[in-house]
Amino acid sequence: MRLVVFGANGPTGRQVTEQATAAGHTVTAVTRHPDTFPLDHPRLRVAEADVLDGAAVDRVVPGHDAVISTLGVPYGRAPVTVYSTGLTHITRAMTRHGVRRLVCVTSTVLFDVPAPGEGVFFRKVLEPFFARVVGRTVYDDMRRMEEIVRASGHDWTVLRPAGLFDTSEVSDYRLDSGRLPGRFTSRADLAHALVREAVTDGHARAFLDVRTTEGTPRFLDLVKKEGFGR
Repeated sequence: MRLVVFGANGPTGRQVTEQATAAGHTVTAVTRHPDTFPLDHPRLRVAEADVLDGAAVDRVVPGHDAVISTLGVPYGRAPVTVYSTGLTHITRAMTRHGVRRLVCVTSTVLFDVPAPGEGVFFRKVLEPFFARVVGRTVYDDMRRMEEIVRASGHDWTVLRPAGLFDTSEVSDYRLDSGRLPGRFTSRADLAHALVREAVTDGHARAFLDVRTTEGTPRFLDLVKKEGFGR
């Protein structure tokens, strides 16, 4: 299939691009900085575009069978609009050019149910602190993005991973329409699920949790690295 990947130069986007080309798909990797994109493959084209620029997005969407969005921004206090504005431009371009399949990423926090199997401190204190204080601006815009995607009329699937970490191999991860137990999702597993969903219609118009169950890091180490860049 012909896939276009937005956010391709991020850690998840690079995994998606690499796995998709290895699986035989043709990929357009969209990034604001094509000169820094580290991957090369005969079935890969790198395109320059900013998702905040609707005209630029409109130029790269035509000619593809499916769109994958791995857009992501770090936690911060400033208002975030990348998710909602980006998916507004992407879905409009898809409508204009007749592309139906869309797969994108938000967070397990958006299930709005307690983390199954977790103790009171994690459910009542730690996760709400990250969801409502540290990551509030990010999660607010993810919610806006999900509403835009839901209302788009496309054949969409939204993956809601947990704490992301890096591994080199895809594991026997879990995928479900409800929130799963566990605190972690490897980027390799998330990328595999994104590509698999993009090339099938098995979970169209669904929100899915994707969870890694083996080789996961310590929670505090992940918080330091992903939440505070240490």
